[in-house]
Amino acid sequence: MMRTRPLKVALLGCGVVGSEVARIMTTQAADLAARIGAPVELAGVAVRRPDRVREGIAPELVTTDATALVERGDLDVVVVVIGGIEPARTLITTAFAHGASVVSANKALLAQDGAALHAVAEEHGKDLYYEAAVAGAIPLIRPLRESLAGDKVNRVLGIVNGTTNFILDKMDSTGAGYQEALDEATALGYAEADPTADVEGFDAAAKAAILAGIAFHTRVRLDDVHREGMTEVTAADFASAREMGCTIKLLAICERAADGGSVTARVHPAMIPLTHPLASVRGAYNAVFVESDAAGQLMFYGPGAGGAPTASAVLGDLVAVCRNRLGGTTGPGESAYAALPVSPMGEVVTRYHISLDVADKPGVLAQVATVFAEHGVSIDTVRQQGKDGEASLVVVTHRASDAALGGTVDALRKLDTVRGVASIMRVEGE
Repeated sequence: MMRTRPLKVALLGCGVVGSEVARIMTTQAADLAARIGAPVELAGVAVRRPDRVREGIAPELVTTDATALVERGDLDVVVVVIGGIEPARTLITTAFAHGASVVSANKALLAQDGAALHAVAEEHGKDLYYEAAVAGAIPLIRPLRESLAGDKVNRVLGIVNGTTNFILDKMDSTGAGYQEALDEATALGYAEADPTADVEGFDAAAKAAILAGIAFHTRVRLDDVHREGMTEVTAADFASAREMGCTIKLLAICERAADGGSVTARVHPAMIPLTHPLASVRGAYNAVFVESDAAGQLMFYGPGAGGAPTASAVLGDLVAVCRNRLGGTTGPGESAYAALPVSPMGEVVTRYHISLDVADKPGVLAQVATVFAEHGVSIDTVRQQGKDGEASLVVVTHRASDAALGGTVDALRKLDTVRGVASIMRVEGE
């Protein structure tokens, strides 16, 4: 039997995502009520600019006083679709203190202060859900947190930023340079006017921190994630990748160490074989591989951003939280019992593709090979091309630690026959 008294929901933010959340709540009200077991009422919308027209939202619901809205005391759920650390953090903790559960899409805040927010939610007996914070519409948080709760996750590998994937895909498919591909992404609305958060890997790093924390039952903060952007990737890098049967993607990689005693989380460009499913992820789409003991390899694929896709994830959380509210219970909170240490990037082991500019004369290859051997880095393949006294030497290694590779490169730069290190890229997905 359906309860007639509605559950009251406040919305903080009414931009691209927030307006879609409000639209779906209105247009699908009957279906949402049937799925939840009670009607859902939009009780207020906090915005910065109240003069902007918001179709379908009654003007009397709109306010610029977000604090007063979350302090009302009669709200069941507060949906947070504003970014940044403050005032989002204070508004969320205030909502908990005044009796509301929270659904959030704020990845940066969760990556930085997720543990503290979970603690406040638990203190007040409320839910904190955030499916929309990672990979847009793709169900990922809930499968990791609930469906795989009885399994041991060893690795999460994926493309979690649509803007960077669009740019790299365009560079690969058309031969465009980075700036040209970025300009097209901006013109099409895939890239912000200031794309720094995307192209420098900050957005993906925040998502990696969230994913690693859930997957490994360990607190992983944004500061724990090694981050490299993709602004230095060139058309020449793609040419080298194609010669190896690879392409280049900006990857978020979260791994459990082979001995199970630590974890790592990192974001950086990497070559992946064309045979790997992630290589075929085109445009602004996202895809994430999860590898676990019992389930094996699972792949999650779909639109990773945009108003409607992200709103889909928000509404899924809203339904779950409202059901919990009616049942007088809460869903899963933070699981950090494993408390595994997060290893530094220097201990990460992977393959490398190194391109060197060298003198075109006898003995150069032997010198380079000696340096690799002295630092314990095994060479898989070498390719050399040269003319007019200059040459390009491409070395692909077997698996080596980041620290060992760094020492190798430092030593190579000291050789008189090495003119420069043109590029270094990790090789993943094998």
